[in-house]
Amino acid sequence: MSVLEMKVPSPGESISEVEIAQWLVEDGDYVEKDQAIAEVDSDKATLELPAEESGIITLKAEEGDAVAVGAVVCLIDTAAEKPAGFVAADVVAAPVVAEKAVTSSAVEKPAPAAKTATPVKESYATGHPSISAKKTMDENGIAANQVNGTGKDGRITKQDVVAAMAAGFSTNEAQGWGGTRNTEPKKMSMLRRKVAERLVAVKSETAMLTTFNEVDMKPIMDVRKKYKAFFKEHHEVNLGFMSFFTKAVTEALNMFPSVNSQIEGKNMILHDYADIGIAVSSPKGLMVPVVRNAEQMTLAEIEREIKRLAIRARDGKISPDEMTGGTFTITNGGVFGSMLSTPILNPPQSAILGMHNIVERAVVVDGEIVVRPIMFVALSYDHRVIDGKESVSFLVKVKEMLENPEKMIFGGKDPIEVLLGL
Repeated sequence: MSVLEMKVPSPGESISEVEIAQWLVEDGDYVEKDQAIAEVDSDKATLELPAEESGIITLKAEEGDAVAVGAVVCLIDTAAEKPAGFVAADVVAAPVVAEKAVTSSAVEKPAPAAKTATPVKESYATGHPSISAKKTMDENGIAANQVNGTGKDGRITKQDVVAAMAAGFSTNEAQGWGGTRNTEPKKMSMLRRKVAERLVAVKSETAMLTTFNEVDMKPIMDVRKKYKAFFKEHHEVNLGFMSFFTKAVTEALNMFPSVNSQIEGKNMILHDYADIGIAVSSPKGLMVPVVRNAEQMTLAEIEREIKRLAIRARDGKISPDEMTGGTFTITNGGVFGSMLSTPILNPPQSAILGMHNIVERAVVVDGEIVVRPIMFVALSYDHRVIDGKESVSFLVKVKEMLENPEKMIFGGKDPIEVLLGL
């Protein structure tokens, strides 16, 4: 027998341990080389663990276990022969992708309905989910009576849950409040625990303050309405609000460099570049991938990079390197309906901009009351390195450029002033 010990690889610098979030295979399964066998959580991201060789796998860690980097998590008997009728790894991996697509966003093309299961004799296992199936059911609020188990002795497998989700549920199967007054402990993921620690640290270790303003979004909305179709046809990406905000922020950071700084010991570190973190919601929680050198990008390049990073975060493929090193963060609570909030700093950064929903409001323009689409914006900042004057001026500059989109083209200057050489 030739047995390979699979050890936890280092997912990134400064990460010493990971947590087994989910096994994608069962103990005793045959796996092929490079097949994803587990998802592991670090304090920065969720990563897939691929099989290093083909063979029969023996699991050495349970889901939820914290495992040190370099520790053995499973054994692979490389001398084992491939079982007859074994399904190729790429086919096995497909349901995992389908699951994530269903849980993270609306699906335009529903997956094929599950095949009719062969009747099984009822036993103690009938209707009970496996560990991985239960986790998926808990994450999506699915009850056992909504899934038809096709596993051994009628046990519900993860594939059964994914198939049931893809097929959809009728309204009479929907589960509401049970009124049982039961409670159930649920262990926080390593990522969630790390986020909690960082948020508490920010409140206690920084002098955080927030300033607010409002932005008339009509000019941006007019630009999008006029050029949206042409922009998508030419650049093959949608023209959203986030690229305008990112561009406005990079121009304002150039004018107020302290907002783009951080404290390191007794020094204030100033950056001559803008790596903008874009907060995105994922099935694993809030993640902040970073758009590198955003100050050098066009609107189309920003949109493409944001889309790429958001998809990777949603699908659990984002790497720690793609979420570290940001100098400023933008978070958009407006997509969830937030009217106003005070975003918390993303350490070691010194400032974060919060976007909110767009609501038609009565405002005064040139002495007349008109209805305009208004967004409230908030800038939270570390008062230790950013003074009130700089923070307010920064936010006013962002507002000014958003309300005058042409200024983004001319580096924050008025086109007429550029023409006149002022």
